[in-house]
Amino acid sequence: MPFDGVVTKSIVKELSEILCGGRIEKIFQPEADEILLNIRARGQNFKLLASASANYPRIHLTNLQRENPAVAPAFCMLLRKHLSGGKIIHVGFHDYERIVTVEVESVNDIGDLTVKKLVVEIMGRHSNIILVSDRDKIMDSIKHVDSAVSSVREVMPGRPYVPPPLQNKTSPEFLDPDKLIAAAATEDESTSIENYLLGHIKGFSPLLCREICFRSDLDGKAPVSRLSDKEAARLKKVLSDFILGIKNCEFQPCILYEDQSRKKPADFHCIKILKSGMAEYKASISGVVDEFYYEKDRSERLKQKKADLLKVLNNNMDRCNKKLAIQQDVLREVADREKLQLYGELITANIYSIPRGSGKVFLLNYYSEDGELVDIPLDPQLSPQGNAQKYFKQYAKAKNTFLYTSRQKEETSKEINYLESVLHLLENCTSLQEIDEVRQELMDQGYLSPRKKKAGKKLEKVSSPLHFKSKDGLDILVGKNNKQNELLTLKLASSNDIWLHTRNIPGSHVIIKKTDRGIPDTTLVQAAIIAAYYSKARLSANVPVDYTAVKNVKKPGGAKPGMVIYENFKTLTVTPDESLVNTLKVDE
Repeated sequence: MPFDGVVTKSIVKELSEILCGGRIEKIFQPEADEILLNIRARGQNFKLLASASANYPRIHLTNLQRENPAVAPAFCMLLRKHLSGGKIIHVGFHDYERIVTVEVESVNDIGDLTVKKLVVEIMGRHSNIILVSDRDKIMDSIKHVDSAVSSVREVMPGRPYVPPPLQNKTSPEFLDPDKLIAAAATEDESTSIENYLLGHIKGFSPLLCREICFRSDLDGKAPVSRLSDKEAARLKKVLSDFILGIKNCEFQPCILYEDQSRKKPADFHCIKILKSGMAEYKASISGVVDEFYYEKDRSERLKQKKADLLKVLNNNMDRCNKKLAIQQDVLREVADREKLQLYGELITANIYSIPRGSGKVFLLNYYSEDGELVDIPLDPQLSPQGNAQKYFKQYAKAKNTFLYTSRQKEETSKEINYLESVLHLLENCTSLQEIDEVRQELMDQGYLSPRKKKAGKKLEKVSSPLHFKSKDGLDILVGKNNKQNELLTLKLASSNDIWLHTRNIPGSHVIIKKTDRGIPDTTLVQAAIIAAYYSKARLSANVPVDYTAVKNVKKPGGAKPGMVIYENFKTLTVTPDESLVNTLKVDE
């Protein structure tokens, strides 16, 4: 994980400089595994977040607001009892372990000053937050670990606090790069340079090991035992400089992004990372950690909130596809219905020449130009007239089945198109509010049971369409869900604005706001590229995009949200371009 021992040192240094001498004013527990301390220090208010989340354990200052439960959990109440009003006298850690100890001086029940410790253990799924007394006894923890869970180390009230077992690695404070590299020659062939560094230096993460190999101009995946003398010398030099910088606290907090758009953070650290060309440096390590985990947490929450809607949509898509397959089978079964009518008419025309009790008859098809004979099966139990009536009835039934099933098939196809559009728009949602709007749409359409409205809860304002500005200076608006598509096209846009949508492909409605000087071709092409990008064909090339005046777009009666028909349109063929879309987007 990014939060390694070196980051822990950087965080502790920053917290110690800012919070020591400060007083804890309020304590909250917004999540089951997370606490938030409001601290007044150096004439300012600070929020210290500590999380024992299995996925994102951490401790840092934060600026983000968090919603607190109406009733505080028991652990939160215990912290309030023993730490509220207390003064932070020390923030420390030991030997590059990811364990941060916040020492708080407070008055106990009999009026004596005591020092209690809030210990934050950042160890993946074993992370914990523990309140320890002045006698090093566990008062309570945010996660209880009894003997049934761990036979090595219990974390239960009343037990002595024992730190987690130490790693069998060398601390950077005592590392001798010469000895470390010299010992590498005896390593197994399967041990890479990166893994060798990771397995022997305490507090180092895979990111730091990769960075050291990069600065040493070495392939980190290569066997460490095969280092040449020149390679070993380069590695020693870089490692020595690295260790010296860590000892001297020469930190440069940074966030590393996945791509040039800098929307998705991939990693972070307190050391300058040269290997990544997409790093953004900040003054505070807390600011870096706060932003990184906010984006990670937001993405996780978006993913979780989308999950149940995706399940509903996929289940209904499966239902519709099964229904469509059955309807297609039925239509294939009645595809030769006209033949039944022909049999009835030929039997009627030759009724007096057909012997009673015949099993079949060959009759001239006088409807055909070729005048061929038709082999018609007969029921020997019926008269010729009865056989004719039987075929007419079968034809009438097949015709009705065809008409009814065709209508059903058309409705099923429309429903599939609608669900595909909602599915695509849901995947593009970037905020909880947008997901809630899709959820409400599914409730309105009967795919989800309506939720009970909480008394006194105000309705949230509807989110705004995406806003772009073409290189010619014209406004381009993009709907983010079907209700927004409908509002944008049928209410907000004027009749002479230009409407764009990918042909027969689920996607967003796009509007170009027309001005007195008209709409240049460059703007039209850019809007088409935006329409293609915000469609299911985002990763395709040569995407057809239809465009027409808004006045030519209509919503049929009874159609689902976002479903429209249009006429008098033209088509552009474009390829989605993410860099252009990001360039034209207006941040609001």
